[in-house]
Amino acid sequence: MTTDTSPTRSLQQVALRPSSPRTTDSRAQDHGGAHRHLPAPARGPRTLFGAPLGVLRAFGLAVLVPLFLAVGMSLAYLGAFHQPTPHDLPVAVVGTSAETQVFAQRLTDNDPDALSVRTVATDAEARKLIEGRTLTAAYEPTATQATLLVSSAASETSANVAQKIFQPIAFSQKLPYQVVDVVPAAEHDSTGQGLFFLLVGLSVGSYATAAAVAAFAARLGIRASILTSFVMSAVVSGIAMTVAGPIYHVVDGNVWGVWLLGWLYSVAIILIGVGLHPILRHWTTAALTMLFVMLNFTSSGGIFAVHLMPGFFAGLHAFWNGAAWLDAAQTVQYFPGHGYGLDVLRLGLWAVVGLGLALLTHLLSARRVRLANERVATREEEQVIAA
Repeated sequence: MTTDTSPTRSLQQVALRPSSPRTTDSRAQDHGGAHRHLPAPARGPRTLFGAPLGVLRAFGLAVLVPLFLAVGMSLAYLGAFHQPTPHDLPVAVVGTSAETQVFAQRLTDNDPDALSVRTVATDAEARKLIEGRTLTAAYEPTATQATLLVSSAASETSANVAQKIFQPIAFSQKLPYQVVDVVPAAEHDSTGQGLFFLLVGLSVGSYATAAAVAAFAARLGIRASILTSFVMSAVVSGIAMTVAGPIYHVVDGNVWGVWLLGWLYSVAIILIGVGLHPILRHWTTAALTMLFVMLNFTSSGGIFAVHLMPGFFAGLHAFWNGAAWLDAAQTVQYFPGHGYGLDVLRLGLWAVVGLGLALLTHLLSARRVRLANERVATREEEQVIAA
């Protein structure tokens, strides 16, 4: 018996053996890999002058606020103060003679838009009207001299304008001329504008506080925000009165009355800021600056009284809160015994508006949050049902 051990049979068996699947698959993988596309590199952000467009867009939005303030402050201050011109400036001529009547009429005819001229019988009557701030000035010519009655406490600039009007008249009449300050400003407030600058301090402190309270209003809650507004307005007014009273003596002897007026004025500004923040967000400070700087200081009467303002700012003076505070503070400080209830009413109405605005925007914000939560809950329910 022989055994077949020829090399030919062994080679045939090897040749007929199926190839390894692993080898075939790896070759296929290698073949396919040769034609596989590599992923395209990610594109960077679009740029302009080397800066990403997103950054430039964010910067453009941020710079809108200072540009708005620059334009608004320039328009408001130059528009109100660049060319004070008297219109219907209330003055009087003292006397009862026919010559006095003719002289008063001639003053009116020379510039009917600038002066509102009347006659009063006596010096005492003229002084009383000036003390009540019904008259800006009263001119009293006699056979021997001419006297001009003014009040620097009411408005030094208006007193100066009256002097420029009547001094040349006295010289043309060849009369010695004197000016009598019926209600002078305080010893430590020689220009009579200390209360106006106190208004500036109150306003800036109030709207800066408004921005701080408004930023935390969502976390404080509406009750705590309103309470904080009342407390902080009292603090702001107290700081202003401390500087104006014991330190510089601009307010002398009536600190508590002026402090109460400052508190009422300040709380309105802070509440308005709290109310505007949910709507305007980062524009809140710009809006407060417009309301309580641009339109407020220019219409208050602190630099030029209402009869020297352009028509737009004179119209604001009738109801704006800065004008109400300054009129009331001047009455308390320089014109005791005269009423200022209408000014307090205006300040109170501004505070009511601020409180109402804060409550309204809080309710609207709460409603927005509730609706958003309901939409999220609805989507979650739909996803559960779909699953």
